Amino acid sequence: MSRGRLVVHGHFYQPRRADPFSGTVPREPSAAPYPDWTSRIDAECYRPNAERGNFARISWDLGPTLASWLAEHDVAAYEAIVAQDRGVPGGMATGMAQGYHHAILPLATPADRRTEIRWGLRDFELRFGRRPRGLWLPETAVDRLTLRLLVDEGVRHTILAPWQIAEKVDSRQPYRLDLGEGRSIIGVVYDGPLSSAVSFEPAATEDADRFSRERVPPRLATAGSSPGSDPVTVVIATDGELYGHHRQFRDQFLEHLVSSAPDDPGRGFDIVTLDAALADLRIDDLPAADVVDDTSWSCHHGVLRWTADCEDVPDGRWKGPLRRAFDRLAAGIDALTDRAFAALPGAPDRLTLRDGYVDVVGGARDGAAFAEAEVPDSDAAARSRVLVLLEAQRWRLAMYASDGWYWEDPERVETRQVMRAAARAARGVDAELGSRLEMRLLDDLRALVSPSSGADGAAIYRSALEEVGQPPPA
Repeated sequence: MSRGRLVVHGHFYQPRRADPFSGTVPREPSAAPYPDWTSRIDAECYRPNAERGNFARISWDLGPTLASWLAEHDVAAYEAIVAQDRGVPGGMATGMAQGYHHAILPLATPADRRTEIRWGLRDFELRFGRRPRGLWLPETAVDRLTLRLLVDEGVRHTILAPWQIAEKVDSRQPYRLDLGEGRSIIGVVYDGPLSSAVSFEPAATEDADRFSRERVPPRLATAGSSPGSDPVTVVIATDGELYGHHRQFRDQFLEHLVSSAPDDPGRGFDIVTLDAALADLRIDDLPAADVVDDTSWSCHHGVLRWTADCEDVPDGRWKGPLRRAFDRLAAGIDALTDRAFAALPGAPDRLTLRDGYVDVVGGARDGAAFAEAEVPDSDAAARSRVLVLLEAQRWRLAMYASDGWYWEDPERVETRQVMRAAARAARGVDAELGSRLEMRLLDDLRALVSPSSGADGAAIYRSALEEVGQPPPA
């Protein structure tokens, strides 16, 4: 039997904490002595792992909102991660893409899902100079439609939790997820016991040698059915912030775990990247499996944590009204934008322009040059309007970041931040087109109530704007 292989995947993500209006990051006292939580986690996790070269030896996804922060605030760490993606022996890169705003894709409209996927792939391409083969679904939230959209964009594989596959599967091998109409994608199932041990058992990651000796070999040998002659591969998938932030010194554990020589006879298995493990596989040769729609890795109630009340939080009744308020705002923004674009020469398509606008958001193209190229027959005023409305589209996508619904109370900073994104989107359209979207949003937000303070969503919204120096709605 061939030597077994271990893949360690880290999911690295932080939401955009900057005020959508000013671009500055408000101080977060709870992150002291650092000014905000992204700065603190960078010092404890991203920078140490980059300095130790861990991004060259593990598989990982780096959220665009985090990557943009690193590119501005910790250039050395950012450049080290980029270099480590490109510097793997044998030409095997280490990174994969991520849905751009970390929205729960099965809860999004098909058009929004497609944009989130396209923006995530394009952002990765701009940063790392290559088209990624895989894409991490935020919270691994999945359904068949989302997977079909991945395939349409050329994505070859994604990572899922064991309970997201309908059949009892052997997690030591990938599967072919058949999606209909000739589409299929490789589903990589991470090892539940090992991933759980790394995430939730502090003692398990105190000694990398002991982990390699006691934890990994049993999973390579007993994770499922007989592997035959092909090498078996076990995948550990965890929140990347575990390595140094959630668990102190675990960046050192990770370094020791993955840095031994590939042919080290004392370990009994090889460390490989996910791309390397999948490189020689033909998808048609893989065993077939079915995905379980509307499931995720961090909510055992499917995707209920981001829509309504579920057992993961004490009182989530506010989550449904918040999502409905945002859905109504998004529909209004889209309808008004479509009407405005229809009046322009050539009637440009909103979704086509929006998908391409990621180049402006990512700094690859100048906004004025983008508008001139995409609506060439329009005058300067019309092009300015196009850019204003596309900025509104950007922020109306950003307001669906999963963090806004993840926790137990809308008073938290994460929910306040998505409310500010909604305000930025609504105010852009209202100022440009003379609409009253923000006032309708305010009315809808009154339907949700904070379990801790009793404040309704409209009051929280006003407070969230005042915190960043923005006038509340009149």
